[in-house]
Amino acid sequence: MMNGRTESVRRIQCLALASGRQKLILHVAGVEMQLTAAASFLTVLQEESVSIHTYAHSFLQVILLHLEHRDTGVSNAWLETLLSVIEVLPKETLRHEILNPLVSKAQLSQTVQSRLVSCKILGKLTNKFDAHTIKREILPLVKSLCQDVEYEVRSCMCRQLENIAQGIGTELTKSVVLPELIELSRDEGSSVRLAAFETLVNLLDIFDTDDRSQTILPLVKSFCEKSFKADESILISLSFHLGKLCHGLYGIFTPDQHLRFLEFYKKLCTLGLQQENGHNENQIPTQILEQEKKYISVRKNCAYNFPAMIVFVDPKNFHMELYSTFFCLCHDPEVPVRYTIAICFYEVSKLLNSGVYLIHKELITLLQDESLEVLDALIDHLPEILELMSTGGESSVQENKLLSLPDLIPALTAAEQRAAASLKWRTHEKLLQKYACLPHVISSDQIYYRFLQRMFTIMMTNNVLPVQKAASRTLCIFLRYNRKQEQRHEVIQKLIEQLGQGKSYWNRLRFLDTCECIIEIFSKSFFCKYFFLPVIELTHDPVANVRMKLCCLLPKVKSTLKIPADKHLLQQLEMCVRKLLCQEKDKDVLAIVKRTVLELDRMEMSMDAFQKKFYEKDLLDQEKEREELLLLEMEQLEKEKQQNDGRPMSDKTFEKKRRDTKTPAALPKSLPVAVAGPSSGTSSTSKEIKKSKLIRSQSFNNQAFHAKYGNLDKCTSKSSAAAYTPSVSAKTSVISLTDNSFRTRNANSVPASFSPNTPLPSTSRGTGNSADAKSSGKDAQPRKATLKSRKSNP
Repeated sequence: MMNGRTESVRRIQCLALASGRQKLILHVAGVEMQLTAAASFLTVLQEESVSIHTYAHSFLQVILLHLEHRDTGVSNAWLETLLSVIEVLPKETLRHEILNPLVSKAQLSQTVQSRLVSCKILGKLTNKFDAHTIKREILPLVKSLCQDVEYEVRSCMCRQLENIAQGIGTELTKSVVLPELIELSRDEGSSVRLAAFETLVNLLDIFDTDDRSQTILPLVKSFCEKSFKADESILISLSFHLGKLCHGLYGIFTPDQHLRFLEFYKKLCTLGLQQENGHNENQIPTQILEQEKKYISVRKNCAYNFPAMIVFVDPKNFHMELYSTFFCLCHDPEVPVRYTIAICFYEVSKLLNSGVYLIHKELITLLQDESLEVLDALIDHLPEILELMSTGGESSVQENKLLSLPDLIPALTAAEQRAAASLKWRTHEKLLQKYACLPHVISSDQIYYRFLQRMFTIMMTNNVLPVQKAASRTLCIFLRYNRKQEQRHEVIQKLIEQLGQGKSYWNRLRFLDTCECIIEIFSKSFFCKYFFLPVIELTHDPVANVRMKLCCLLPKVKSTLKIPADKHLLQQLEMCVRKLLCQEKDKDVLAIVKRTVLELDRMEMSMDAFQKKFYEKDLLDQEKEREELLLLEMEQLEKEKQQNDGRPMSDKTFEKKRRDTKTPAALPKSLPVAVAGPSSGTSSTSKEIKKSKLIRSQSFNNQAFHAKYGNLDKCTSKSSAAAYTPSVSAKTSVISLTDNSFRTRNANSVPASFSPNTPLPSTSRGTGNSADAKSSGKDAQPRKATLKSRKSNP
C-alpha cells in the first residue's frame, strides 16, 4: 500500500510539473488521488523543488480550485496546503490571487464551506500585511464573518481572532477585536460562547489591568456561574484553561472573588463524585456513561492545573486551602485523574518547598496505586521528589524527614514487585534505574537489607535483558556507596560466585555486564583488585557467547591497568589473549578475537604518574579511588569511636551528625589516602586527630551521596592532583588492611552460602614490593581465582 502511495506521489509530482495538465487529471480523480495530490504539492513546496514564482504560476490556481471540494477531508487537505503556501508567497501574489477573491468568497451568498475556508485564510493573512491594509481590507471581512447567520462560521471566525489580534497590535485589538469577543461571549450558540471564552483567555497578556478588571473579569465570572447549567463540554474547556486564567487575572481579584474562584475550582475537582452531582432517574445508561466521561475529563483537567492553583493561593496556605483537594485527586477512583496528578507531583513538591512533608502520605498512596500507569508517571521524577522530601521539613532541624516515614521503603519494594509481576517491563526497567537515587535518601543498611538482595534476584531470575542490566547497574551504585566493609565484601563475593562462576551461562553473561558497570563507576584499582582475575578466567568458558562477550570487554579491562604497577596483570591478560588466538575453534569468536587483538595493540597504556593525554581521566579515577579509601577510613574511625564511647551509634544518629557537618565545596586536596595502622606513632592515636578525621570522613560521605553518581569535579589543578597522588606503598598499606579485615570478619554474620575462609581473588597493586606485605608474613603475590571447568546450563 505504501509503495503504491509513494508511486502515486511521484506520478503526481511529475504530472504537476507538466504545466496545464494537472487540472484535467485532478478534475476526474478520486478521493485518494486528491489527498495524494495535496500532499505532493506541499512536498514540492517544502523541498523547494521549484522557485516560488514557478510554484505560484503552476500550482496555486489548482490549490484554490479544489478548496471547496465536496469531500470534507479533501477540502481540508487542500486548505492545509494553501495555508503553508501563504507563508512563503510574496505580498503582491497574496493580494491578487488570494485576498481579492476572498471578498466575494466571504459573502453570505456563498456556501457555508466557502465562508469557513475564508475565516481560516483571513487568520493566516493577517501576519502578511501592514496594519493599514489589515484595517482597510481584512477587518471589514472579519466583522462580517463574526456576525454571520450560521453559528459554525461565527465560531470559526472567533477562533481566528487570536491570530488576528497578534497581527494588528494592542490598540486595534482593544478597539476592534475585544468588542467582537464581548458580543460573541453572549452568543446564543454554546460553541460560539466557548470559542469566545478560550480566545479571551489566550489573549489575556495583550490587555492591560483596566481591561482585565473592568471587562474580562465580569465575563469570566458570568461564564463560570452559568457553566454548571450549560453543557458539560463547556466545563471541560473551563477546567482546562483554569490555570492560565488564574495566572492572567492574578492580582486583580478582590478577597471575596479570590475565595469564590477557589471554591469553584474545588467544586470542579469533585464533580461527579458527590451525591448532589448524581444522575437523574430519567437519564438512560448511554447518557449516564457520556456524562461520566465528561466529569472525568473535568477532574483530570483540574489535576493538570493543580500546580497553578498552588501559586494562586500561595504555597504557605496549601495545607489550609488545598490539601483536602489534593488528597481527593490522589484518591480519585479514575486512573486518568490519578495519572495526571502523579505527573504533576514533582511540580507540587517544588512549589511546597519546606512544606513538602505535608504530601508524604500522598506519595506513598501513589506508589501503592494499583495502576502501573500511575506508577510510571510518578517515577519519572522520583529521584528529585525523594531528594526534596529528604532535605525539606517543617522546621530548621537537620533531620532526614524520610526517617520519620516508615511506609516509604515498603511502598518502594511493593511498587517494584508489582512492576515485576506485570508485562510492562519498561516500567520495571525505569523503576530500577530510578532506584539508583536511594543512597541519597535512605541509609546504607536499609539499602543492603531491603533492596540489594532483590537486585541479585532480578539479575538471576528475570527474563528481560534490559531489566537485568538496569538491576545490575543499580546494584553497582548501591555497592559504590555502601558504608560497611563487611557488606561490600559479601556483595563482591556473591557477584563472583553466583554470577561469574555460576552454572548458567546466562548468569556469566550478566557478570560481564556488571563488570562493565563496575569499570565505569568504580576506580581502576578497585576493579583490578577484585574483578580482574575472575573476568579473564572466563576466556576458558565452554560457551562461545560468553567468550565473545568477554572479547568485546577486554579493551575496557585493559584500560584499568597502570604501568608499571600492574605489569603482572598485563602479562596475564596477554597470555589469555594469546591462548584464545591459538586455541579458539569457534569461527565467530575467533573473528572477534582478531579484531580485539588489533584494538588492544593500538591502545596506549596509562602510567602511574599523570600524563597529559590522560589527565582528566586519571584525575577522575583518582577522585574515585580516594572516595573509596575514605569510606574505609570512615568505617574504621567510626568503629574506634564506638569502642571509646562504649555504646554503638545508631544509623539515624550518624545520619543526623553527618548532615550537621558542613559539606565543603571540594574535597580537601591534601587529604591522606591511607589509614593509619597499629604501628603508627602515639600522636596519630590522639583523640583530637581521630575527631578531625571523623568529621572529615563524614563530610566526604555527605558529598559523595550528593554527587551525581560519579560526575566529579574535573577542574582540579595539576599541582593539587600531584599533592595527593598516593605512593605505591601507601596504596598497598590500605589495600592490605582492607583485605585482611575482609578475611577476619565474624563468621556468624556470613550467610550460609558463603564460607568465612573463602578468600576473594585479590590483585593488589605493588604487593610484591610492599614492606607491609612482607612483614605480615602472608603471600604477597596475587592470588588467582580458580574456576573449575563446567558445562553450560543455558
